[in-house]
Amino acid sequence: MNDQQSRHPPTLPCRPASPQAGPTRRGERRTVVGVRREWHDARHRYAETGCVLVDENRGSPAAAVFDALGSDYEEAFAASEAHRASLAWLLERLPPAARVLDVGSGTGRPTAATLSAAGHRVLGVDVSPVMVEIASRQVPDAEFRCGDIRDMPFEDGSFDAVCLYFALLQMSRAEQSGLLHRLVRVLRPGGLFVLATVPLDVEDFDGVFMGQSVRVTSFAAQDVVGLVRVAGLTVLSERSVLFTPARPDATPEPQLFLHCRCEATAPAD
Repeated sequence: MNDQQSRHPPTLPCRPASPQAGPTRRGERRTVVGVRREWHDARHRYAETGCVLVDENRGSPAAAVFDALGSDYEEAFAASEAHRASLAWLLERLPPAARVLDVGSGTGRPTAATLSAAGHRVLGVDVSPVMVEIASRQVPDAEFRCGDIRDMPFEDGSFDAVCLYFALLQMSRAEQSGLLHRLVRVLRPGGLFVLATVPLDVEDFDGVFMGQSVRVTSFAAQDVVGLVRVAGLTVLSERSVLFTPARPDATPEPQLFLHCRCEATAPAD
């Protein structure tokens, strides 16, 4: 890690959505007690709906971060043109009523909302119960489950597309590689895979993201592309951008968007 990286820790991107929804008012400081109260309230509100909430992730660092943030990050990332362009790329190629897995679905916007509005069947998965509660309220036509994607059973070839926007950064490199292989297996032959990440060569980097302590791991851009190819995907297009979150203390961060196709059965782990 060079000196510049050590002075300026990488920011951890999130899934953007509308700033008006969420469990807190702008500027309101959320506590652990408050977050857990929201969690229990959410369980009761959504017990008989398509939102599946399970309290398995209390020890998850990622769940703790995004429970505490709630919808605050929505303002910071709502203006991402590259994210919306990536979704437009996907929409142009999906079959009608496609089944799409949205990993790290956050508040449901823009990914699940955009795909559901186009008539596709979306299953969003997130480790944060607060995010799942918000997403279920904001995107009622999609289904959301709270849990660790690595522990969820899915049949091979059961999805037409997988969306993986900025959901790898709090996993180890081995976990990221393993998850990519597993997600490729759930795609049907010819299925589409869209991925976005922050392409930095960092591992177990302790930083601060929107006031929350995070440990970030990622890869340089060429290594992300290599990882995707090894997992069994063909990269159809890639785009690198600099995006500045709408935060007073924000600095531009690099973002890499990959658009891929699963041509055949994924290789074994």
